[in-house]
Amino acid sequence: MAALIPARPGNRVLEAGCGAGAGLLCLSARVENLMLTGFEIDPATAALARINLVLNASKDTQIVTGDICNAGQILNDTPEISSFQFDHIFANPPWHREDATASPEPRRDKARRARKDTLHRWISTFASLLREKGSLTMAIPSTRLAETLAACEKVRIGSAEIIPLWPHEGEEARIVLIRARRGGQAGSRILPGLVLHKDDGSFTPAAEAILRNGQPLYSESFRSPRRVSGPHKDL
Repeated sequence: MAALIPARPGNRVLEAGCGAGAGLLCLSARVENLMLTGFEIDPATAALARINLVLNASKDTQIVTGDICNAGQILNDTPEISSFQFDHIFANPPWHREDATASPEPRRDKARRARKDTLHRWISTFASLLREKGSLTMAIPSTRLAETLAACEKVRIGSAEIIPLWPHEGEEARIVLIRARRGGQAGSRILPGLVLHKDDGSFTPAAEAILRNGQPLYSESFRSPRRVSGPHKDL
């Protein structure tokens, strides 16, 4: 997900539900001089994210404890953050059903469990925080793709690019990445996806280039609407 964010040095980037900070750290390793903000509702997990940022000497990064749906008010009351119009937002929203089997880890269960309106509320909040033409990047289960695109369209987030993540060659994609733009008016596109694992379980060269070498994923595709090289060629 961090590889798909079209961030440039000097941009303001928000991660909703940042957990222990892994996504923020991956993005900051790939793109320098970003102003990063992470939102995490669980205080203990937010504290762990702050420790990880210190250990990795990550600068210009703030972790905010609170519900992302109250972000406008919380950020307005946070003096360290001078503005809450972001160039890019990314998130892996909660998506487990309310009646799904609970995780034995309460913090993990809290991070994953969604109410009926969670996805719509999050996307509506993102629209209020994004500058015009700013990007939204999300990782979601393929079963919620239609719902996600409909929620984005409702708040003027369009020009969606969909990248399937296949666990192995020939298997269905259970998770997809979506990247869209605030005010984007083009239709949705399905880009060549990414196979994550070889038959022996190790990462494919394309996945390895992203995970270990910090390579971007489709960094120019917003500006190349008719032809997009696949991730294997890009990397």
